Amino acid sequence: MNSGCTLWFTGLSGSGKSTLSQLVATRLRALGARVEVLDGDITRTLLCQGLGFSRQDREENIRRIGFVCELLSRNGVIAIAAAISPYRASRDELRKRIPNFIEIHMNCPVEVLIKRDVKGLYKKALAGEIKQFTGISDPYESPAAPELTIDSSKESIESSVARILHSLEKLQIISSAIADLPASPATAKSVTTFS
Repeated sequence: MNSGCTLWFTGLSGSGKSTLSQLVATRLRALGARVEVLDGDITRTLLCQGLGFSRQDREENIRRIGFVCELLSRNGVIAIAAAISPYRASRDELRKRIPNFIEIHMNCPVEVLIKRDVKGLYKKALAGEIKQFTGISDPYESPAAPELTIDSSKESIESSVARILHSLEKLQIISSAIADLPASPATAKSVTTFS
């Protein structure tokens, strides 16, 4: 049904990485695919515990998540990583190591993210309470040539999921019949936009 790959969601905090990665994973699982999600917020507390937010620690964080994705994808699993991963060089290193590496840039203007601010992090970063906050006091290097760019300030969640599934179809990771299936009631969300 599918071959292994890594879907790497990158973008600023609040851009929709976790939301979209979980929904894509749910759709793929419902179709019988073996899928694992490595969410940056969760891996920081388990796999990458003890790392800070210096450039060196951020690169090590991404290297560790990438290593797990590499193991999973070479064993036929669709590994989905949702991590800010602010440095292009770190992501490019993973691209060289992981076959079927698919970079998905969650693009959203920082002004929109500041207004959304679901976790209250932008407010704290702007007030100086959070140091080294990507997009405010620390850099984010957008991908040079991602396989897919999603603008979560303009696109709906369901159209974004559909675009990702169709990209997987074009890359022959999943079959066209699978990509064309509608969302099941169990995976459909009443929320249609990124919040």
